[in-house]
Amino acid sequence: MKEYNWVSLGCGVIANELAQAMAAQGRHLYGVANRTHQKAVEFAQKYGVERVYERIEDAFADPKADIIYISTPHNTHIEYLRAALKSGKHVLCEKSITLNTGELEEAAALAEKNGLVLAEAMTIYHMPLYRRLRELVQGGALGPLRMIQMNFGSYKEYDMENRFFNPRLAGGALLDIGVYALSFVRWFLSQAPDRVLSQMKPAPSGVDEQAGILLMDPAGEMATVALTLHAKQPKRGTIACDKGYIEVYEYPRAEEAVITYTQDGRREVLREGRTGDALWYEIRDMERTVAGEADEMHLDLTRDVTELMTRLRGEWGLRYPEEEPGYAGKEPLL
Repeated sequence: MKEYNWVSLGCGVIANELAQAMAAQGRHLYGVANRTHQKAVEFAQKYGVERVYERIEDAFADPKADIIYISTPHNTHIEYLRAALKSGKHVLCEKSITLNTGELEEAAALAEKNGLVLAEAMTIYHMPLYRRLRELVQGGALGPLRMIQMNFGSYKEYDMENRFFNPRLAGGALLDIGVYALSFVRWFLSQAPDRVLSQMKPAPSGVDEQAGILLMDPAGEMATVALTLHAKQPKRGTIACDKGYIEVYEYPRAEEAVITYTQDGRREVLREGRTGDALWYEIRDMERTVAGEADEMHLDLTRDVTELMTRLRGEWGLRYPEEEPGYAGKEPLL
């Protein structure tokens, strides 16, 4: 399979993990762009990156760049997606891929028009453990799926200017951590949820600080999701079926799950993959999809999750500045 040239937009935590994942496989990022050029220069020196772009637009115009990885704040994603896809670049974009369904459908239409792969960098869809668990649940080994329970909570200091609470940076629990929980739920449900109930507590800045969400799909499979940005919770997912339940801890990049069989209480530990290889699994699946060897990126599930989050924020009355009628301001892109 061809070895593709990757370009990182951004030099933050995820960009560093991306470069490290490639280095572990004896590879290097091809290019990097950042609003602060000196940071991009330092990043390139650290990871042996060949190209450092003076301007963001230069990355899209580079004929040698194959795949753009976007790891910038949520509210900048759509502008970069438009530019990259119009320039003929495949894109892997950090979650949440866009602010809302409208933006995602615009980007997906551009990708389809230009014959490109567009995907969200959702590790849950690529970890080997989740593929095994999905086969187990969908194959009926534990009986019909009944209920999924998700917890995800982080304690963030009350700074309304940071990315977690700042509406100008599309802050809030749903887009920051809720996207993981809802992606976990959607991975196992047989259909997209069509019944949604929720409660939301806003932070002083107006974004969602805490939320409880109840979902049900047409098959009667249910899920509960509890999110908070101001109280630590275990990153725990429970999948309950007729004949047993599965517990997954540290679920965004899980490598281990425990199955408890309800008839006799027997416990079975499943281990697949490595947490430390999470970014490599994404890279590998993206390249296989770009090469036409498989379709491993699950944009259909991303669409379902984005639609859920758009619906929830609509019910909460939570809109970001970019979503307001007549919005004319532009945030720095990197």
